[in-house]
Amino acid sequence: MIQRRGKLLPLAALALAICALAAPAQAYEAHQGPTGVVKYVKGAAFEGYTLFAPTVKCTSTYLIDMEGDVVHEWKSAYPPGLYAVILPNGNLLRSNAPKEQPVKIGGAGGILQELDWNGKVVWEYKMLSDNEIQHHAFDRMPNGNTLILGWERKTKEDAVKKGRTPGTFPDEVTIKGQPVRDFWVDFVREVDKKGKTVWEWHAWDHIGTGPDQLDINFRLPSHVGVGYDSFDWSHFNTVEYLPATNQVLLNSRNLSEVYIVDKKSGKIVQRWGNPSAYGQGKKPGWYDSGDQQIFGSHHAHMIENGHVTVFDNGSERPEGSRSRVIEVDLKTGKIVWEYAANGRNSFFSYRQGAAQRLPNGNTLVTSTQQGHLFEVTPEGKVVWEFVNPIMFGQPKAVFSDEDDALKNSGHDMFTNMVHRSYRYAPDYPGLKGRDLSVKRPLVEGAPKIFKILAPKQ
Repeated sequence: MIQRRGKLLPLAALALAICALAAPAQAYEAHQGPTGVVKYVKGAAFEGYTLFAPTVKCTSTYLIDMEGDVVHEWKSAYPPGLYAVILPNGNLLRSNAPKEQPVKIGGAGGILQELDWNGKVVWEYKMLSDNEIQHHAFDRMPNGNTLILGWERKTKEDAVKKGRTPGTFPDEVTIKGQPVRDFWVDFVREVDKKGKTVWEWHAWDHIGTGPDQLDINFRLPSHVGVGYDSFDWSHFNTVEYLPATNQVLLNSRNLSEVYIVDKKSGKIVQRWGNPSAYGQGKKPGWYDSGDQQIFGSHHAHMIENGHVTVFDNGSERPEGSRSRVIEVDLKTGKIVWEYAANGRNSFFSYRQGAAQRLPNGNTLVTSTQQGHLFEVTPEGKVVWEFVNPIMFGQPKAVFSDEDDALKNSGHDMFTNMVHRSYRYAPDYPGLKGRDLSVKRPLVEGAPKIFKILAPKQ
């Protein structure tokens, strides 16, 4: 018997799920299935420890080994807003989402905290006021400063003065029960160790229709999401410092573009993904993606060869919604590598997602909305796979479409969502001297599914 939300779950249900997983199919589709590590190919997977912070009613951040056992846990006062990283000094840098926020657009956080190995807060920065809020992303820079992505409030009158066409926005929309009457526009702030602002970049300063500007009249259809066509106009979700060039990497979900900003001049010096966002190329149409390359993208990240990996959600793709991870050479604009599952049921995240290129060339993918983490080789072979068992903050051995859906949120959202995950090598500086030998299962009594499903030798 396995514990399930205070009740005992018969092993028969888990056995049925295991049988379903073992059945040959191009795409695995089922209403329930086992959680935890479901595949682990030793020798092919990159050995290390995986960090993740469940976003739904969970205040813990977990570090697990390759078999899915917890080797460390940080407990926080807030749910994540939206993820955490381990710094080279061993501390955890984590964004937090307090209950009281000036706006509750998806991705809103408000508080950035650095916790030591024992969970003590050793640094904190709040971007949380009536007129601004931290959201989605952050990046600790080599000099110890921190880049933070934020939204700033702009009135409807401000937007019209900037060129927004009157009549193209409502008086009010409701997001998570909260009325929204103003535009919330992206900006980036760099703060030093004392929390002093030392640099800022504002999308508001780069509004226009030129190739190095952002068109305030670019709008998604209203039915795509509440506020996407108006007050949540640009919706950036990535900020990353590029020390080799002193530039900043950004990504917009709504405009479906990756940007590189020169830190000294503030200019957008490179953009890729959707030329129709600035009046160029062929616009998408009925079952025709046009010249648009990515749709609803997340987590742009520059890798060692200078290329950029992007989690392309593929939501609203005219030729069929499907998610993929891509590697693009921004100099040529060519996609040089991509991974997409044979069947959308195996890998699809309508909103959110992430990808980390690992030292052995594999890629760790976070498919957010069903808490699905997996590692794929350059050849497209999945060599490690994990389904987050933390549902509404509680461990479960079986994932259930009926019980674990966030039914009022729509778009395939479930209670085990993970925004980003990261894999750390055993010799990562932040893990040096840490005792990771004491471990415990995420779900007490649950079998090791990957061992049951492993091919017979």
